[in-house]
This record gives sequence, C-alpha cells and structure tokens, in this order.
Amino acid sequence: MLRNVLAIVLAGGRGTRLEPLTRDRAKPAVPFGGNYRIIDFTLSNIINSEIRKILVLTQYKASSLARHIDLGWRFLCRELDEYIEVVPPQQRIDESWYQGTADAIYQNVYTIERAAPDDTLILAGDHIYKMDYSAMIAEHRRNQADLTIACLPVPITEAREFGVMQVDDRHRVVGFVEKPAEPTAMPGHPNLALASMGIYIFKTESLYELLFQDAARKEASRHDFGKDIIPGMLSGSRVFAYPFRDANKKSAAYWRDVGTIDAYYQANMDLITLDPVLNLYDRDWPIHTYQLPLPPPKFVHDTPGRQGLALNSIVCQGTIISGGEVRRSILSPSVRVHSYAQVEDSILFEGVEVGRHAQIKRAIIDKWVQVPERFQIGCDHEFDRARGLTVTDGGLTIVPKGEDLRRFVTE
Repeated sequence: MLRNVLAIVLAGGRGTRLEPLTRDRAKPAVPFGGNYRIIDFTLSNIINSEIRKILVLTQYKASSLARHIDLGWRFLCRELDEYIEVVPPQQRIDESWYQGTADAIYQNVYTIERAAPDDTLILAGDHIYKMDYSAMIAEHRRNQADLTIACLPVPITEAREFGVMQVDDRHRVVGFVEKPAEPTAMPGHPNLALASMGIYIFKTESLYELLFQDAARKEASRHDFGKDIIPGMLSGSRVFAYPFRDANKKSAAYWRDVGTIDAYYQANMDLITLDPVLNLYDRDWPIHTYQLPLPPPKFVHDTPGRQGLALNSIVCQGTIISGGEVRRSILSPSVRVHSYAQVEDSILFEGVEVGRHAQIKRAIIDKWVQVPERFQIGCDHEFDRARGLTVTDGGLTIVPKGEDLRRFVTE
C-alpha cells in the first residue's frame, strides 16, 4: 500500500459546456452510466491503486458532490491514517477563488504538509478511464523525477484541446505547450500528437518550491500547471512522460474527456453496445459508488401492444418498466416508464417518470422530471426549442433537473 503518497483530485470546475446538467452540480458530480457519478472513476482508480490518502478540492456548486462522497466513499479508516477528505476553498492564503490548477494546490499547501507525502498525485475528477497509478508512481521513482506526466497519442486535429509534449528516447519531456494553435506531431506519426492527460506525480519537495515560486509571480502567471509550471520546469528539473497503460483489459485504450454534452452522451452510449469498450464488469477493478437501498428493477405487463421491456439498455435498481418499451437507453435508479410509452437512445436520470403514450428519442432527462402523458421529447427539435429546452449540435434534447413539463400541456 502506498502510504507515502497523497492523491489530490481537482473537482472544482464549472463545467459550463455540460449545461444544463451542471446547472445545479459540479461537473464531477454529473451522473454517468446509470449508477455512477463521473468522479467515481478517478476515485476508484485511486483506491484500486492502493492509495489511501485522498483530498478532493471543490469550488463551484459542490454540495451534490460532497453529499455523494459522504454517502459512498466513507469506508476508509481514519485510525489507520486512511481518508478521503472534501476540501472547499478556505482562502487561507489568498482571498480569491482558485485562479488555476496550480493555485488550487498552492492554497491548500498546509493541508498537504500535514499529510507529509513523499510524492503527490494530482488528478482531474472529470475523466472516464481506468488506470493503475501505482505503476506510474514506481516509474516516477525509478527515474528520480521531479514530475511525471501521464500521456497518450491523440489525433493532431484534436490536440489543440490538450497540453502537447515532445519527449526524447528516454521519455524525458523536452517540450510542452498547453493547447497549442499548431500542435507538434509525434516523430514518424504526422497525424498524431502526444497529449498530457492532466495526471501529474510530483516529488512533493519539488512541488512546494514550484508553487511558492509561481505564487510570487502574482499577475505575471496564470497559476496553471500546463500553462506556467510545467514549461518552466523543463530546463532545470527532471520531467518525464509516462505512456498511458489502460487497466480496462480491452484491446484499445479507453480515456474520455466528457466535457461536452455530445461527448458525455456518446461515452454513456458506449456502455450499452454488445461488447462495451469500457469494461464495468471486471471484478479485479471495481468502480465504487454509493448504491441506493432499492429493490431490483421490474418489468410488468405482457399483452399485445403493452409489454414492459428493455432491449440493449442498462436498467438500474428501483426502476419499473410498466408496459412501456425502452431501447438503447440508460435508466438510472427509481425511473418509471408507464404503459405504451417509448424511450429510445436516451439517458434518464434518477426519479424520472414517463407517462403513458409518451415518446422520448435521443434525449437526456435530468432528475425528478415528470413527462406527461402523450408528451414528446426529441421528436421535433423546433418544438423542443420553443419550450426552452436545450438542443445540442448533435441533435440531443436536454431536459433540466426538476423541469415542470406539465406547464406545456393544454387541456
């Protein structure tokens, strides 16, 4: 067990590109795959990597995230110096909100000092992937590195959204540019660039020095690891790249940044394919979460034209499909689908109720929405927009949490 490693999860982003799903919650708290929250994947990676000291740094709309962690992630033992601690902005060093990723760590440096780790693992809480960080930490220590950065090749057309690096034949980083306008291709691979995954392991002693130096620059720095800290380290520190090694047990590596509604939807839909790219059924690498104490899902009615069924779908506990049809969809806990209703290619969050004869196509419906009888969502995008619903460029209709659709029903 890696007792001398502290994991810090940055979970304070606004997630504006995921609105309206982030209207009432932080991006890492957005539900995923029916039972989970996005942050569960990062936290499960930490636990499965035998790391037991975890800080989750929050900022915007953090109550939902804090409640989820309190309910589902309090199984570590404080008496054994194991913990997961949610840390809101304390303004102990500065009176401002976090100005960047490095500033978020800097403002919590006293909390890090109390843990006294040899190495500090810094992670984003809003990506979907499976990774054994212990192997990366071992490589970091073999290299006697000040910083090790996890990386993977991405299409050069997408590389503008990442930190792009160049490495030598020993994987030492010799170049790093955050979100370059013209990404540099990998040698021998003109269509690929080597991208940072935003996964950093710092020698803690080096991290302290870098953070204090960066803070002293005040307005001259954006206080961000990718924009300021890493580029400034290359000349005088030992910085190495670590190629992503997937713990997913599939032929292709799986890592998704679900930063937009369409990307989020596609990552969910990946789960209902015949052979999902993301393996949720691996008992050697469980994805932990809070499981609601609910009965198993139930399917009722089997008469001509009135069958309770779900095909190529995920149906979570507490859900009842009562004479309706569900195809290629994800139904979260406590969903109700009433007779003659049709749900296709959609994601329904907890507590959604679909009335009789209603039709839902290519939609994401947030928690506790009641869809009236004969109501249609996703069937006519102009009609959806006229009701004030969000329709993405990819043709998805989004219904916000608690939206009262009954006001659109005329007698």
